[in-house]
Amino acid sequence: MSCAPIKDNRNSLLMQASLKSKIALVGLNRDDLDTLLSELNEPSFRGQQLFGWLYRSRVNSFEDMGNIPTGLRKSFEEKYRIHPLKLIYVTGSTGESTRKFLFELQTGEKVESVLMKEGKRITVCISSQVGCAVDCDFCATASMGFQKNLSVGEIVDQFLQVSKESTAPITNVVFMGMGEPFLNYDRVISAADLMNDENGIKLGAKRITISTVGITPKINRYADEKHRYKLAISLNGSSQESRLQTMPITKKYPLNDLLTAIDHFSYQSRHPVTLEYVLMAGVTDSKEDAKKLMTLLSGRRCKLNVIPYNEIGGKYKRPENHVIDSFIAALDDAPFPVTVRWSKGTDIAAGCGQLAVQKS
Repeated sequence: MSCAPIKDNRNSLLMQASLKSKIALVGLNRDDLDTLLSELNEPSFRGQQLFGWLYRSRVNSFEDMGNIPTGLRKSFEEKYRIHPLKLIYVTGSTGESTRKFLFELQTGEKVESVLMKEGKRITVCISSQVGCAVDCDFCATASMGFQKNLSVGEIVDQFLQVSKESTAPITNVVFMGMGEPFLNYDRVISAADLMNDENGIKLGAKRITISTVGITPKINRYADEKHRYKLAISLNGSSQESRLQTMPITKKYPLNDLLTAIDHFSYQSRHPVTLEYVLMAGVTDSKEDAKKLMTLLSGRRCKLNVIPYNEIGGKYKRPENHVIDSFIAALDDAPFPVTVRWSKGTDIAAGCGQLAVQKS
């Protein structure tokens, strides 16, 4: 494991302040760029060129935009910056299966992203908020509290900058980093749309997964809007009572309402929802929990993803391996697919539920 600082070549605080005051272009869609260039009295085709440089070529400098006139490039340099995020640290080396990236926003807050390699699958786990407001009792991000929603550009820029650091093309994106994506709904959808745009990043819709703890009004909206991205929901309980133990949001959005929203999504999309279930010792790991899950989910179009808990130094613990095996065995006859996800990167606090930026 290694932790490498990203060198800053700017020599003066004045230059840094000037850069921070500039508007970032990453996060703007084609219509936004067309409007920007129209205000500069530039022809409309410049918008398509600029879009391609930002999202397809993923350049880091205006100088690299070869078919943009020199004068226009200089104008961009004076008024704009490309990236809204600054990469501060990369934890883990290029030869490791998991690496963690620390980014700083122009306003000073910090967020983390994770790059994971498993065979030919290269996944980046991106954040949608600084901190989190839902306060799940077992998640490290909750210790940060909620600070702010990320902009479209701050979300997409995680993908762009991590892709530059990856030794192979990124194949999948999961909105499972810091924050609750459906509490930043509009920006998350816009970010996913930018990553899916065939003229830019061109990541297939089925390679983008958006996760939520169960914000039922937004799940219903997502279903009604018929988005093609995959949906994952953190279940983490086999009853209203057990879910309330670790997820306070359950009081506002009860389990029965969540199940109704899941059914609505399944009907509207014709695709199964992935239900995430974290195994915590003595809390969610009993055979009785497994049986309740069988009853709860039977007849529903879903997949169950069982995640052995990644410890964060608090009161919750990962079950012993024999308990995990016993829980999985109790689901052998489940009428829905069951998989076990062993999180990668737990040694660098990059596993599911471990992301947190502590105040220095």
